[in-house]
Amino acid sequence: MEKMKADPAVFPQLLNDSGEQTAASSMSGTLMTDSDTLTPIGNIEEIKGAEGIADEKTVRKKYEDLTKYLIAEEITITTMESCTSGQVASLITDTEGASAVLKGAFITYSNEAKIAQGVPGGTIGKYGVYSAETASAMAKACKDAMHADIGIGVTGSFGNVDPNNADSTPGEVYFAIADENGIRPYHCTVPKQPTRLSYKLYMSEVIVDTLRQR
Repeated sequence: MEKMKADPAVFPQLLNDSGEQTAASSMSGTLMTDSDTLTPIGNIEEIKGAEGIADEKTVRKKYEDLTKYLIAEEITITTMESCTSGQVASLITDTEGASAVLKGAFITYSNEAKIAQGVPGGTIGKYGVYSAETASAMAKACKDAMHADIGIGVTGSFGNVDPNNADSTPGEVYFAIADENGIRPYHCTVPKQPTRLSYKLYMSEVIVDTLRQR
């Protein structure tokens, strides 16, 4: 993402600027291997969102600013979303011209859907679907599939326990951002929200804020 690095005054750099790691390694201790799983992630960045409920108007404005920046800099982006159900991609497409940067996205609400879209079944089996490893694999899979500059993977539970996955903990969400330098995983504890939409908007704001700050 050299274009982004060239003019940080226009918009904060999205991801790591060291340029020292290759696409085969992450920025937080994850190593992509030739096997069916990721190696364990030992350094997950904890992200704390705002207190209370996300303001929808504010979230939409942040995504409008992000999308306009991506369009101006010709930086492509894609997502693979589980608990947010495509909310991040939807917010990106609310800005006119978004088709120039978002070629496609994936809503992978089940384990089977994640595997069908390129997430190794071994990663889910070894680390659980709600894990930094799976979020990282999701980010890589969607980035590779869409040949995008940035891939975002999101997995977690919101208000209820997932009866299909033993590692489900309400309010615990993992997400990862992949770019040319690798993959950076994050964890966020989402406070109780009044509606499902509120949960999705809250997490979407956490993600866009993380992008804007890197």
